[in-house]
Amino acid sequence: MKELQYPIGNFKAQDSYTRAELDEFLQNLGDFPKELATVTSDISEEQLSTAYRPGGWTARQVIHHVADSHMNMLVRLKWTQTEETPHIKAYFEDRWAKEADYQLPIDVSVNMIKSIHAKVVALLSSYTDDELNKQYFHPESKKLWNIKTVMALYAWHGQHHLAHIKICKGEW
Repeated sequence: MKELQYPIGNFKAQDSYTRAELDEFLQNLGDFPKELATVTSDISEEQLSTAYRPGGWTARQVIHHVADSHMNMLVRLKWTQTEETPHIKAYFEDRWAKEADYQLPIDVSVNMIKSIHAKVVALLSSYTDDELNKQYFHPESKKLWNIKTVMALYAWHGQHHLAHIKICKGEW
């Protein structure tokens, strides 16, 4: 079951990241919308309604979740650069997944992700080392997250959910 829940493994934050690792995360974030569009281009209605594991979300829910999650990342980046160590707002992902917008066509979220990632990559590409070291406080984990770790997390998050979609399609 764990292999289905975390097919690429759990996210593991590091204490520090090399410039090469940060560049890889940035490249991954830039490439993600195209990867998602490719994986979902031929997805069937049956596959969209398939859960990636028992008790897990359907591919449709996963796609809409990624849009919501990465939208929150964008807002958190902006807060972190414009406020002094902001306390971010967490949200109930499971409750959001039951909202009516999760029944919209997936193109709504695929296009949203394309726009969000264009903004995220523009922001992250512009940040100095000092700006990449800025932090926000997450109320659920009760810890500080610096932007470098956020880059790593969301690069992982996209790949994590691409794997879930591939499981729903029978390609994993």
